[in-house]
Amino acid sequence: MRLINIFFVFLTAPFIGIGIALAGFAENSQALGIPLTEVNAAVSNAEDAFTELQKNVTFLREAVEEQERQYKEQEKILRQLASKSQEHKSMSDQIYEERILAMLGPPIRTHRSHRVEVKVFKLDELGYRGYIAKVKLFDPSVFKVVLAKDKFGESETTSEAVARTGAILGINGGGFYRLVQNGKHYTLPIANTVIDGKLRNGGNGFQPSYEDIFIAGIQRNGSVTGAVVHTKEELMKLNLWQGVSFVPILIQDGKPLPLPKKWQHEKQPRTIIGEYANGDLIMIVVDGRQADWSTGVTLERLQIKLIELGVKEAYNLDGGGSSVFIYNGEVLNRPSDGKQRKVATNIVVLP
Repeated sequence: MRLINIFFVFLTAPFIGIGIALAGFAENSQALGIPLTEVNAAVSNAEDAFTELQKNVTFLREAVEEQERQYKEQEKILRQLASKSQEHKSMSDQIYEERILAMLGPPIRTHRSHRVEVKVFKLDELGYRGYIAKVKLFDPSVFKVVLAKDKFGESETTSEAVARTGAILGINGGGFYRLVQNGKHYTLPIANTVIDGKLRNGGNGFQPSYEDIFIAGIQRNGSVTGAVVHTKEELMKLNLWQGVSFVPILIQDGKPLPLPKKWQHEKQPRTIIGEYANGDLIMIVVDGRQADWSTGVTLERLQIKLIELGVKEAYNLDGGGSSVFIYNGEVLNRPSDGKQRKVATNIVVLP
């Protein structure tokens, strides 16, 4: 309103000056010999112009006030729409959640805090069994890749990693190999490992991918990503916060990728990490090599199952005797070696 008043004064100032000048002009005009009728006509014209200007300024003020009213009304509507949009998003998330749960069945274990929600489900298919964790990361920092004993070259079981970190959930991580050097035994992760955004390769630097080996994990915002990387620049573009390496990639952008022939048809214990379209993580361990319990699953069949479950990203982690699923300190699955294998890296979710 103050702006309108200033604008009014600005517009009328010249005419006020003219009016004042003309007020004394009638008397002076006699001395100058100007006919009074002409003076009166000029004054009258000025007054008419001034009156018209007042009308215009009043109209302008009313128009600005109306615009301001409309703006406030539009702002109110936008706030209401934003609120509705959030309600719809929540509704959509709820609908998606219900669809996922309809496919997975009732959870057998549930943990929820302000940082994370973990729901555990049994996986019981024809010929194979295992466990699934669906994980909502409210705080992505609860998802961790951990080196065994927090040291490159060491080994530990997933249970040991879970206990050491105080995690609620744990699965085995990337592939590894064993090495004896100068009489000392080392357990080394294959390719590349990323922890807290840093490459942790024991001083060896970046390792280019070979034979379809990928690196996969989560970004700082909790999104799952991964790729076969041949240069450090390609790795950096992934913006990984936590990541491990193995082979092969199963699903990207909701589409199954071609599998290497040697990996296609073997039934084995499996460990999988992936992501649903709503951003929830899925972590799966399938038991195998146990005819009376679970023979294992081929990657081809696993791809089909993941697509059925609506998973949009999925990566095959180290399997076989390494595959293990720990929840709240308990080993839920049946490791194929009859006991847990000591591995180089594990993936844990803190409570």
